[in-house]
Amino acid sequence: MAADSEPESEVFEITDFTTASEWERFISKVEEVLNDWKLIGNSLGRPLEKGVFTSGTWEEKSDEISFADFKFSITHHYLVQESTDKEGKDEILEDAIPQSMQDLLCMNNDFPPRAHCLVRWYGLREFVVIAPAAHSDAVLSESKCNLLLSSVSIALGNTGCQVPLFVQIHHKWRRMYVGECQGPGVRTDFEMVHLRKVPNQYTHLSGLLDIFKSKIGCPLTPLPPVSIAIRFTYVLQDWQQYFWPQQPPDLDALVGGEVGGLEFGKLPFGACEDPISELHLATTWPHLTEGIIVDNDVYSDLDPIQAPHWSVRVRKADNPQCLLGDFVTEFLKICRRKESTDEILGRSTFEEEGREVADITHALSKLTEPTPVPIHKLSVSNMVHTAKKKIRKHRGVEESPLSNDVLNAILLFLFPDAASEKPLEGTASTDHSDPPPDSEDYNLYNQFKSAPSDSLTYKLALCLCMINFYHGGLKGVAHLWQEFVLEMRFRWENNFLIPGLANGAPDLRCCLLHQKLQMLNCCIERKKARDEGKRITTSDTVATVHPGDAGKVGDQLGPDHTKDTEKGEMGKSWDSWSDSEEEFFECLSDTEELKGNGQESGKKGGPKEMTNLKPEGRLYQHGKLTLLHNGEPLYIPVTQEPAPMTEDLLEEQSEVLAKLGTSAEGAHLRARMQSACLLSDMESFKAANPGCLLEDFVRWYSPRDYIEEEVTDDKGNVVLKGELSARMKIPSNMWVEAWETAKPIPARRQRRLFDDTREAEKVLHYLAIQKPADLARHLLPCVIHAAVLKIKEEENLENISSIKKIIKQIISHSSKVLHFPNLEDKKLEEIIHQIISVEAIIARARSLKAKFGTEKCEQEEEKEDLERFVSCLLEQPEVLVTGAGRGHAGRIIHKLFVNAQRAAAVAPPEEDQKRTGCPEERRQNLVSDFPPPAGRELILRTTVPRPAPYSKALPQRMYSVLTKEDFRLAGAFSSDTSFF
Repeated sequence: MAADSEPESEVFEITDFTTASEWERFISKVEEVLNDWKLIGNSLGRPLEKGVFTSGTWEEKSDEISFADFKFSITHHYLVQESTDKEGKDEILEDAIPQSMQDLLCMNNDFPPRAHCLVRWYGLREFVVIAPAAHSDAVLSESKCNLLLSSVSIALGNTGCQVPLFVQIHHKWRRMYVGECQGPGVRTDFEMVHLRKVPNQYTHLSGLLDIFKSKIGCPLTPLPPVSIAIRFTYVLQDWQQYFWPQQPPDLDALVGGEVGGLEFGKLPFGACEDPISELHLATTWPHLTEGIIVDNDVYSDLDPIQAPHWSVRVRKADNPQCLLGDFVTEFLKICRRKESTDEILGRSTFEEEGREVADITHALSKLTEPTPVPIHKLSVSNMVHTAKKKIRKHRGVEESPLSNDVLNAILLFLFPDAASEKPLEGTASTDHSDPPPDSEDYNLYNQFKSAPSDSLTYKLALCLCMINFYHGGLKGVAHLWQEFVLEMRFRWENNFLIPGLANGAPDLRCCLLHQKLQMLNCCIERKKARDEGKRITTSDTVATVHPGDAGKVGDQLGPDHTKDTEKGEMGKSWDSWSDSEEEFFECLSDTEELKGNGQESGKKGGPKEMTNLKPEGRLYQHGKLTLLHNGEPLYIPVTQEPAPMTEDLLEEQSEVLAKLGTSAEGAHLRARMQSACLLSDMESFKAANPGCLLEDFVRWYSPRDYIEEEVTDDKGNVVLKGELSARMKIPSNMWVEAWETAKPIPARRQRRLFDDTREAEKVLHYLAIQKPADLARHLLPCVIHAAVLKIKEEENLENISSIKKIIKQIISHSSKVLHFPNLEDKKLEEIIHQIISVEAIIARARSLKAKFGTEKCEQEEEKEDLERFVSCLLEQPEVLVTGAGRGHAGRIIHKLFVNAQRAAAVAPPEEDQKRTGCPEERRQNLVSDFPPPAGRELILRTTVPRPAPYSKALPQRMYSVLTKEDFRLAGAFSSDTSFF
């Protein structure tokens, strides 16, 4: 009845204990990752070779797991090794202890210079680390640490994994790890102690041995001997100033007017500070046994001079200031500026207050004073200062960004013909320091799209770099550019060729600024030839030209090729024939007279009436060819050269032609625009051959378009009969239309295909409107080109193998980046950073060579050994010193420390250090030659049974490191769990 009286609404809560907890799920995830990575069972590898931790390849793979909402990363670190045969392994797998336990006793890789900290502390070739995923997260509480460690232990037991598993605890900067390794009946616990202050009783070997023995707790008496490895590190920071060979630039010489081609033609190189900040000497005693040496708080046998092994590593200065890198970096900064030249310099140099005219020709007209100096010696560079005095007499003297001495020196370097008795023809003479024109270094401008290293553009880039860094910065750059533009206009107006530029059309492989200067030179050439023609030629007669059989050549070539070949070889230019007085000459009166006289050969029987015209502009007779209409000899005319073009003009022309579209009208207009040269040649041909037909022109201009065949006439004779090709017979084709339009006008009286006056003014205007930022963008490929040549030159002097590969990467990278019209700052910075890194490496090599005195060695063998030692210091993390303190390099290192100790104690240096006295006295003196060790590392090893006397003897290891503000103990203690 009592049970019936209980309320029916009472609910019983049922707990399902089969549901996995967060802790169990975390363990399951760890086990799953270990299974996925196939880290199950014992996989024995080959014994570790000496130095394999540093020279071998380390790899890692990671995954992410979580404990509730706390994320962890799990990472497997392992040394890549060749797999071993499995034959005979099954016999030892049951009784063999895990590979990691065996590695604890290996002495071949103690104190590796570059490895994971757990590798250095425990000598492991493989391990797994579980750490908080976020850098800011940390496992701080003791309960959480124990929970993670127990999870690791369970996961290892469940999976049978024999790879050590570590958990990172506390803050990451402390590098605190605890872990475990399990095998069949054995276990190793990895424990760690980290303190800021070193306890006094543990600063020497005796105290550390006491800790090690007490931790082992071996029940055997006496305890098996402990194997000891000791490493003391000494740091040398005071390198002595005279060991740094870099000389600072002589600014007084540069500013004082002694600047010449060498200074402005070469970039500086080297570090402004010593790129090697410290030298670390590690003295090692690799195999010691307890009782052999004494090291306690009273006395120590650990004399660095007596250490059997010495190894050295250098610490490089962080971002050392390098001259070449600074030059290029500062020049790149100009590219980001927005100011124009006028904004930087203020009012124009050639303006008077309220009444001056900005036109440069007006300013130059004030400078026409009588002078005994030949006209070719005059230049804006030696006339500007007179102009300034005349124009500024009402304004007072203003300070220019560049001094007269510096400006004159630069202009003389850029334009050496201003000081010579004769103006230079074509390119300037190549300096002895420039690479030969057929060398790989010279042709780098093709890859960089810069300019040849002996060109004016290249030299201008170097001068602007120097000005930007040493003389006035951005204002100096703007001032020099203004003077340069004035010089260009002066040379155009006075027919002076620009030195340092190759003859001919603009080279499209170079930068656009170089093409513009080449275009201006072409204009000066044409203008100069035309002006000379006015003074020299008095009629249409020219120098005697020996005709060649051009018709035979034309038969072997394609359309349009015959005319080009003949003109290129026999008739260089039509400008020398010109006697026109106007820049744009068209003989309107002659053409008007011809309108009613049947001058159009395609209409009204024109050829008969055209024969009455006087032939003009003949070059030479064309072999045996005669005109089809009247049988007169066919003469090759003097024709105009095609107009040279820069890449921006070509692009502009292409855009215009593309915008015409694909319609019939657009195609027709496009063809007319492209046939300007054809029309000019037809007019020249008509003027030279009155009464000619289109067929006559085609026979000379495009022989393949005139087809001849043998036929038999009425009398039975075999004769040649010719006709135009099929494409020439198409109605209203461009050739027929151009022929009907063409008038018999010789080349000297035609409108010029290449208007040098207009093109020169366009170039001068283009140069004048360039901002310093635009100028720097144009010249930056030249600057990088010069920097690469400089580091190649310096590398050849040092012969460092590792740098050659980096230089090839720089060239490859630059070739891809610099060909784009819009250079990206980020990619340019990457190139400059690579250049700086190479410069720093070379500077480090020179610093080390100077400190170790490689040039002072009298014996060739010792010199080679020292050079090899210095090269290894640059490329390897740590270098073994042959002979330790008794070798040649060891004696030099010892002397460096002695000098530093004496300098610190302010003791007078002794020229010859001679050790005398008893051995004890000598030892005391030697010890004082070194400062206290900056770091003390010890590794203690032994094999003892734990925890009982009858347990299996297992490896025990403890690593300790003592520095000024750090004390760490990392122990790996193994136990037999079979009977425990």
